[in-house]
Amino acid sequence: MVLRSVLGTVYTAMAVGQLASFGHMPRILAAYGLPADGAATVLAVALIAGELVCGIWFLARPRSKALAPVWVYTGVSVVWTVLAVQAYARGLAVDNCGCFGIYLTQRLSWFVLLQDAATLLYAGLLIRSARRAPAPSPADREEASRDVRIP
Repeated sequence: MVLRSVLGTVYTAMAVGQLASFGHMPRILAAYGLPADGAATVLAVALIAGELVCGIWFLARPRSKALAPVWVYTGVSVVWTVLAVQAYARGLAVDNCGCFGIYLTQRLSWFVLLQDAATLLYAGLLIRSARRAPAPSPADREEASRDVRIP
């Protein structure tokens, strides 16, 4: 539950920072070797949407064992990791990793690669815990439905 809350906060903040600097995102992604055209814009939209979906879901339902937000989180984490690893391996100078748009900038370095590796580790932990969770009983489902009813 704590991991989901922390990741929900981080990924929601990432999406908000990227949305607030959306006009800069194609240029930021171009630093990774992508063309700064429609493809970079589409990728930016996909990353932001994924970050919002998993971030808000993790914050709103931290006890949920649903796999959908976990897979979205995993997909977003894999994309950021692939961008970083290939740029680092090619020796590209990325002054702003873009995780928070133009905010909280950090240049691409081995430390960013470690952060990306941690997100993949967390994805594995989330997938494992979601798959190991027992199916909810009818009583659990009834209790969960009472949680979302508006008085």
